[in-house]
Order: sequence, then C-alpha cells, then structure tokens
Amino acid sequence: MKKTSIALIAAVLGAVACGSPSQKQAANPGIPATVTPNVEVTVAQARDVPQENIYSSTVQAYAVNNIMPQTGGRIRKINVEVGDYVSKGQVLAEMDRLQLDQLEIQIQNDDLEYERLKSLYQEGGVSQSDFETAEMGYKLRKANYANVKENTILRSPISGYVSARNFDTGDMFSMAAPLLTVQQVVPVKLLVGISESEYTLVKRGQQVTLTVDALPGRTFTGKVERIYPTIDAATHTFRAEVHVTNSDRVLRPGMYARVTVNFGTRRSVVVPDRALVKQEGTGTRFIYVLEADGTVSYLPVKVGRHMGAEYEITEGLEEGCKVVVKGQAALKDGVKVNVL
Repeated sequence: MKKTSIALIAAVLGAVACGSPSQKQAANPGIPATVTPNVEVTVAQARDVPQENIYSSTVQAYAVNNIMPQTGGRIRKINVEVGDYVSKGQVLAEMDRLQLDQLEIQIQNDDLEYERLKSLYQEGGVSQSDFETAEMGYKLRKANYANVKENTILRSPISGYVSARNFDTGDMFSMAAPLLTVQQVVPVKLLVGISESEYTLVKRGQQVTLTVDALPGRTFTGKVERIYPTIDAATHTFRAEVHVTNSDRVLRPGMYARVTVNFGTRRSVVVPDRALVKQEGTGTRFIYVLEADGTVSYLPVKVGRHMGAEYEITEGLEEGCKVVVKGQAALKDGVKVNVL
C-alpha cells in the first residue's frame, strides 16, 4: 500500500516538471513567462559636424541722429514727414532767418573790406600786425556765420529714414526734444550676445547668417565688425557687433532676428534622436548599446548639436557601436534582446 502511494506521488511530480510552459504558468500563475524584447538598432557614425549656435538679437540702425538747433527759436519750415527717406545733406527744416540774414549782409561787407586790406598790405599801406588782427576778426565772423547758418538751415548728416517729428511749422522750438530724428539703415547693425565659451572662436570679419520674423523665407548675410572686450558677469556672454549691408533697405530697426554663428566643424559621433532616452527626474540622457552576446548595456552620454532628426554625441559613445533606436521602453541594463 505504501509502495503504491509513493509511485502515484512520483508520477504527479514528473508530469509537472516536464509540462509545457503554458502548463507551468497555469500551475504558478504568479510567475509571468519570460519574453525577449524586440528592438531595432543602427550603427553610430562619425562625421564632421558644423559647430554653430543660433542667438536672438534685434536689428538696430547703424546711426541715429537727432536734428535740432543749438538754441531755441521759431520754426520757419519743416520739409519732411515721418517715414520719408532723406539723403545726406538734404535740408530737413529751417529756423527763423533774421540773425542769419543780418550776418550774411555783414559777411558780404567783410569780404570786400578784407580784400581791400589785403591789397593795401601787399602794397605796404598797412602794417603786418594790423592786417593780421583784421584777418583774425574776419575769420572769427565767418566762423560765427557758418555756425548760425548750420543751426538755421538744418540738414541731415546721414542718409536714412525720418523716425520722429516732434514739432510743426510755426512752433517755438524749446530744446525739450529733438526737432526730428533720422536713422541710418544702410547698413544696419545687431549686438549679439554670445556664450563666453565661444569667446576665442569669434573673429572680426567672420560671416554670420540671420533671419527675421517679419520677412519669412529670407536669409541675410552679415559680418562681425567689433568684438566687445568684456564679458557680462550675470549672463556670461560677450557682445559681437554684426553689420548687415541691407542695400535694399528691407531690414528695419526693431525687427526681431535670429543670428546663426558658425564656429567651424568637429569630428563627432552622430546618432538618430530616437536613440536617446532621458532619465526621469534628471537631465541625464543615455543610450542602449547592443553587445556581442545579444544583450544591451545602459550607456550615459553627453549630447551636442541637434541637427534635424540627429544628435551629436560629444562623450560616452564610440563610432561603430550598435545603438537601439526602437523598443527602449521594455529594456534594462543586461537584458537579452531580439534584433528585428
């Protein structure tokens, strides 16, 4: 009787040990069946990666001139309106001419008197000291006349757009604000704040490209004309002054611009951006690498430039490694995988 019981128990145990996986799972419902994750991989390639950054900036006028006389007075005439394009030397406005007209008459008389004294001096009729004294007075009056004329007939010192007009014809100019403001837009300039880590890479004469939101689809070329010698301690950036020719005058002061500065190329490993996984709760990024035994390894990396659908890897990955680009959600370090 005992031998029969022992034989039955052995038979039952044998049936369980040799059972199919489905039978084992049914017998042990708490233990899931092992499934090999499916993944897709690609080979990490090395190539020359352009080292460029995009910086935000604002288009500025190359020069801004506030047009106003040295003293207050009645405005006789204003010849331009806001938005007008004016040329260098163009008459923009005229002030009251009473003093100027008086000086013009005086200068005409002085011209005649000077020529008379000069002839007498050459003939010996006037001493050298008297002639030099008279000549000095004559030159001072001419300089005063030129100054009054410049402050009565107001001309533009630059070519550009009239961006402000604060008075009208007939007003009394009170020195409270400029009469007119002219901004030069050929060329324009931009002050670009660049990271201090690139300080040694930016050179005077270096070309940059830029786009503006106001003119979609257009790209402009500029040149670095000045590099400021100090670095902002708060932002850790330095300023580079970029000039853009703007011969068609489409760029206007105040436009928001994105400036692309190219610092050359660097030989780096490049992978699809799908290969990168961001660790939750941190800024750490990692990649799963396929090993020769069919398992995957967890590999933290440092990334550089983002180029369309690819990332530059600056540290942590070598050329030729097989990296997982699909199926990372089911992976852990050391897990064996099935490559599709």
